[in-house]
Amino acid sequence: MIQILNGVVYGSFLYVLAVGLVLIFGLRRITNFAHGGFFMLGAYVSHAVAVHLGFWTGMVASVAVLAVLGVLLDRFVFRPLASEEPIVTLLVTFGMLFVLEDAVRTIWGKNFISVATPPALAGSVTIFGSQFPVYRLFVIAVAVAVAAGLALWLRSSRVGLYVRASSVDPVTTGMQGVDTDRLSALVVAIGTGLAGLSGTIAGPLMALSPSMGGYIIIDCFIVIVTGGLTSFTGAFVAALVIGQFHNLGLVYVPEVASMIPLLIMGLVLGLRPQGLAGSGK
Repeated sequence: MIQILNGVVYGSFLYVLAVGLVLIFGLRRITNFAHGGFFMLGAYVSHAVAVHLGFWTGMVASVAVLAVLGVLLDRFVFRPLASEEPIVTLLVTFGMLFVLEDAVRTIWGKNFISVATPPALAGSVTIFGSQFPVYRLFVIAVAVAVAAGLALWLRSSRVGLYVRASSVDPVTTGMQGVDTDRLSALVVAIGTGLAGLSGTIAGPLMALSPSMGGYIIIDCFIVIVTGGLTSFTGAFVAALVIGQFHNLGLVYVPEVASMIPLLIMGLVLGLRPQGLAGSGK
């Protein structure tokens, strides 16, 4: 049961990362490989601020910095490339991932950095007769809060209505008076901000390195493809499933653990090409 909980923890921060990518893809229809770089950058920014001002300030700073970068990304990359072939944007964002990795190596170096658990979340509790870190329960709580907040925002607010409408038909939405460019900037900012949040909460769980974004983006894409490219519910379910198989694979069959998520994605797409939740929002 403890290993299952560890799988939920991995799936939780993977969901926070993946749902930001789903949000961006749903509106922009862009495969954004730079998202992994933003995850990595968010972890480093949070750590740099936390060293002087504490974990919580670092978290806020990471989300804010990444959200601002998201606005710039939408204005100077996504918008000019909107009329280009999808492969062009894919290659540009893939190149951005390497640029971000080199920038982090230049600023922070290439050595691994360990991030301490914040004092308020240190310690452990007894679950099923074993000790389980409080911080890992916090990660699960963050994922649940993000899922609930996004669902409430998209379904109960006027802006959320505009986002859902624009993701289906941006031209008609624009004709109804909605500023789709401003809406897009907001959505990309939220998506990259979630990448920063995911990097922050992942920091105490995994050593920071410039290559961490390249590794995690693979599992992130497996989640959104398995769940359904534009489905928030599918991303949540797929993240938990991938998290379970990822963790149990590392424990019981480490030799082939990296292949298991890919096999699951292939199985799901073979049985249900549109993903677990289809095109649902």
